[in-house]
Amino acid sequence: MTTVQINLPDELAQKAATAGLLSAEAMEAMLQEQLRRRAGETLQAMWQSGPKDDLPPETEQEIADEVRKARAEWRLRGAT
Repeated sequence: MTTVQINLPDELAQKAATAGLLSAEAMEAMLQEQLRRRAGETLQAMWQSGPKDDLPPETEQEIADEVRKARAEWRLRGAT
């Protein structure tokens, strides 16, 4: 386990604490969501910069397989 210390403006920290957002569980969930979101944004950017031609069916199947594997791994780790 890693301990993280952050500095926040007092008002923000109070509101976040009142909302239960500063608990270890809430922070972990928010970080996991941001990591998933950024991975999706990166994938979309890569897709947009890729060749504009249609992909061969084999490549589309490989992508679909990788997405299925990633989703299965997230489920095993308890991610949603």
